[in-house]
Order: sequence, then structure tokens, then C-alpha cells
Amino acid sequence: MDYFKNLLNLLNKEKDEDRNAYLKLTENTSAASRRAQGLTWYPIAIRGTEPGRGDYINTEVERTTHKDLAHQFRFGVPAALFSNHDPKNNRVEGIITYQNTDRLKITLYTDELPDWTRDGKLGIDLLFDNNSYDEMLQALKQAAALAARPKEGRLINILTGQGSPAFDTLPPVVVPRLNTSQMAAVQKIVSAQDLAIVHGPPGTGKTTTLVQAIKVLISQHKKQILVVAPSNTAVDLLSEKLTDEGLNVLRIGNPARVSEKLFSLTLDSKMAGHRDNKEVKKLKKQASAYKDMAHKYKRSFGKAERDQRKALFQEAHKIMKDVAATEQHIIDDLVATAQVITATLIGANHYTIRDTQFDTVIIDEAGQALEPACWVPILKAQRVILAGDHCQLPPTVKSAEAAQKGLSTTLLEKCATLHPEAVVLLDEQYRMNEAIMGFSSGVFYQHKLKAHASVAHQVLFTGDMPVSFVDTAGCGFDEQQEGTSLANPEEAAFLLKHLSKLAAGLKESDTFPTIAIIAPYKEQIRILNEQLAAHPELLKYMNHIAVNTVDSFQGQERDVVYISMTRSNNQGEIGFLSDIRRMNVALTRAKKKLVVIGDSSTLTRLPFYAAFVDYAERLNAYESAWAYAGD
Repeated sequence: MDYFKNLLNLLNKEKDEDRNAYLKLTENTSAASRRAQGLTWYPIAIRGTEPGRGDYINTEVERTTHKDLAHQFRFGVPAALFSNHDPKNNRVEGIITYQNTDRLKITLYTDELPDWTRDGKLGIDLLFDNNSYDEMLQALKQAAALAARPKEGRLINILTGQGSPAFDTLPPVVVPRLNTSQMAAVQKIVSAQDLAIVHGPPGTGKTTTLVQAIKVLISQHKKQILVVAPSNTAVDLLSEKLTDEGLNVLRIGNPARVSEKLFSLTLDSKMAGHRDNKEVKKLKKQASAYKDMAHKYKRSFGKAERDQRKALFQEAHKIMKDVAATEQHIIDDLVATAQVITATLIGANHYTIRDTQFDTVIIDEAGQALEPACWVPILKAQRVILAGDHCQLPPTVKSAEAAQKGLSTTLLEKCATLHPEAVVLLDEQYRMNEAIMGFSSGVFYQHKLKAHASVAHQVLFTGDMPVSFVDTAGCGFDEQQEGTSLANPEEAAFLLKHLSKLAAGLKESDTFPTIAIIAPYKEQIRILNEQLAAHPELLKYMNHIAVNTVDSFQGQERDVVYISMTRSNNQGEIGFLSDIRRMNVALTRAKKKLVVIGDSSTLTRLPFYAAFVDYAERLNAYESAWAYAGD
């Protein structure tokens, strides 16, 4: 099928681009350099080992220095334990099975730790993640093969536009806590035979709607549901909300937020509390004892010693087979009794549920999900529910060619266009003042969004303007190229002066608002943070102020949002500010006040920003930065 042939081709381009970028970062670089890139923990100490599944060993390690450095380690990615004495030869590969702030567990593909692990200078390298690509490529090939069969390919053909979704006529579902559009979404989900789409713009309660829909499905059908999302954070949020509703949730994989509540939902935690786990612990202890005895013969080379050593290892292996069988029994029991299983898209093929089929698969944040990754869980589904917003941030695609040829177009976007009858728009939002909402509602949601009465007129203080566009045109705040990024130091200084004035005007008795300072360029973020340190009047409120890029605020909200547009040049070049979906995210984070600071003469070359300036003028929310010149 050409549809999947094209996707396979694009995914291979993305894989090549990703691998080349990884090799560029890691080839011939020191451990310290890789550590700075977030690809290495070094130095580390081994905190414990125990026999793992098959002939593997589970090893727990802790990074002992540089604990403040950000890193890219996460559950399910391949990694290697190495010795910096001889990093090319002294290394053993494995897969990360658990990770929290400074500790991780890695299953190493060996049955005992090599001798060199006793000599210090140990580290863990992140390896290129072939596994995720292999899972996606395999899923696409499988989907292409199934599409040719009428019965098994029914859902696949509907999702690719070769068929139409069908809906049952059912009595209306009533969930008292939901509004009209949320109730319509639950009705659509419950009545869908194969596909339903929940389009959830910012602040419209998409997660709440999904959780209530899942409760209704389970009460009606008593069938297990698989709930997936592209990020661990999104999976965690759903897992927590579903548990709060009293459902039995099994979280496959490693939570991003390591809270006690979330950890209690994981396979590791549930296995530890299982009635048969005492037997597993006893057997593992026996196996370890036999291996320890075998190691005593390590440097004795007589035949009797070799035979004894071999016999001890064989006994340990025999016991570990019993462990594997008992563990599998525990896993099967936990999987069978869970009402909801939650995982990331790739985690949907975890060994525990690799062969499990589900009546319903729900993909949340589908507007941020790479399409090939969505096919991993879809192949397990009788019907699929896609939820998200394709008018917000798209998935990250590293290959410009693959993105341009369609890899950045999500399955959600395609299906919403192909099957409008399957879509319900959640049209009431509970976050923003209606003036903050208005522009996005017009541009992205056909003016269909409305603000709930509880937020429609909320302001920071009586008489305050909820929206402000401060125009720096003619002020000479010119952008500067800094490496591959851009900055505008004078615009940053102006923004902080504006914020200082706002902060000074807020009564001390009031609760100080939460504030986001957003900029599209990392260099501008760096400069804003640097300058913020020189504002003592703001530093006392630092636990209320967050400075970061647009992407990091996806899904979040703040009382006040400042956006530093950064671009200001005579050519009218705005670079990736032309990605208006990213700007939709930035403009819809604020609850009570939105302040956009930028150069209209540069920005308005793009009709989107010209329309925003017009919108600000209609609200009487347009100001010139010159008005602040005397301050």
C-alpha cells in the first residue's frame, strides 16, 4: 500500500538524520563532553545487582557528581556501562528499566559483571535508540500487510481514508460533571465502532473528558482499555486522574514524575506487592548464592574446580528459569486484572502486553504524536480514540526533508480532515479571560471557543487590561545572531522593566501571581535569565516566575504571560516565528494577563501577526514602547 510505503520512506529519512546527529555529538568525544550534552552519566557507582530475566543481570547505578546537569536518560532506551580506563573495549550494553533523579537501573546483556567494573572510572552512555525506530518500522510493515485483508484491515483502512467510521445509536450518556460539548465527546466515544476524535483546544478539559469517557466505557463493557500518549508526562497525568476515579490502573514503563502515588501503579511496584513475590525473592537469593560460590573458583583452573564452577552456574540458571516462570505468572495476573493499562506509544509494545489485544485504544496528545509511533498501539485495537489539538505544537521532526514531505502531519490532523463526522470540538474553556482567548479562537477554532463564566472576565486587578501588545518598532532594539540562535538584549531589558513596574503596582497583601516569560529562542531565554539576576525587586518573587521556550510551557498555564518576540530586522525575516501553531501555544498560556512585546514593522510582514496587532488595537490594547521612554 503506497500510504505505508511513503511513511516507511519518511521514517527511514528521519532515522538517518537522527542517527547522524547522535554520531556527530558522540564520535571521538570525551566522557565530560558527552556528559555536558546529556548523553552520559560519569562518574557513577554501582549500588547493587541481582539476576534478571533470562541470562541478564539487573544493575542499579548512581551518578556521584554533576547531579545538576540535565540529561536524556529515560525508561526503555538502550545504554552501555563503560570503564573510562578503556572505553572502547570495556563496555557492556543493556536497556534502562528504571530512572529517577540520580539513580537508574539497567538490565545488562551479560550474566555477570565484568572484572573491569571493580577498577572504578565507570560511566553510563546513552546509545542511539534503534529500538523505537524498529518498533515503528515494524508496525508500519504490519499495518501495510493487514490493510490488504478486509476483516483485519477494517480499522486501518478507515484511518487511511479507504473507509468511513460507523457509530451506534445509543441512549444519551449523562455525566453530571461535564459541559454540553464534553458530554457530546463522551457520547461520540461510547457510540464509535472504530474511530472517534476529541479536539481539545487549550483549557477545554480534554483530560477530564477522557477520564469520564473511560469510566463509562468500563462500566458498560467491562473490557480492558489501553491508554497511551507520546510523552511520559502525559501518561502520568492520565494514570493519576484515572486512579483518583477509583480505577485499577497498571502503568507500563517508568513514570517521569517519580511520586509515591505514581510508582505504586507501576509493574515493579505491583509485582513487589504480589502474593507470589516472596517465592521470587527466595529463588533469586538462592541463585545469587550459587553464583557467588561459583565466582570463588574464578582464578582456580583445575578440572575439578572448573566442573564445580560449571555445576554451580547450571544450578543458578535452573533456578532463574523458575524465577522467570513465576514472574511471568505474576505479570499475566497483573495484566489480566487491570482495568486500564497506560503506556507511551512505543511502550505499548512492552513485553508484558506485546501480544495483548484491546477493545479500545485511546491516544492522548495525538496532535504531538509522530504518526508511525501511533501505529504501534493501533495494531492492538478494535477501535481507536484520538484526542488532542492539531492547532498546537506538532511532533518534533529532525529531518527537514521528512517534515516537508509529510512526517510532521499527524494522524489526528489527517483523520480530522478525512472524517469530520468523527470529530467533537470541546468548545468551552476554563483558563483564559475572553480577551486573551479571542484571537486564537478566531484564527484556529472558527470563533467557536467560548470562555466559561468563571474565567471570562478574570483580571489581575480591577481595571487592568487582560491583553497588551507593546510595539518596539523604531526603538532600535535590534536582534543579534548568537551562534545558531538569536537574541535581543534591549527587548529583554525592556520586558523586565515592564514586569518590574507591574510587580511594584501589585499590593503586597495580594497573593503574587504566577508568571511565565516566554521567548522563541534559547539565546534570548539565556539573556532574560542573566538580566533577571540583576533585578533585585523581581528576585524576591523568583519562585513565582518561570523563564523558558514555548515548547516547555505546552499544557501549562500561568496567571500572567510575557512573550518576547525577539525578531527585529529591516528585512522582515521572522524565521520559525512563522510556525503559527507554536505561537498559538504561547498566546493561550495566560489566565489573567497576556503581554506581547515585539517589533510590528518586522512581525506584520506575516498576515497572522498583522491580524494580532489589529486585534490588539480593536481591544484598545496596543501600546508603543516609546510611551515608557521616560520611566
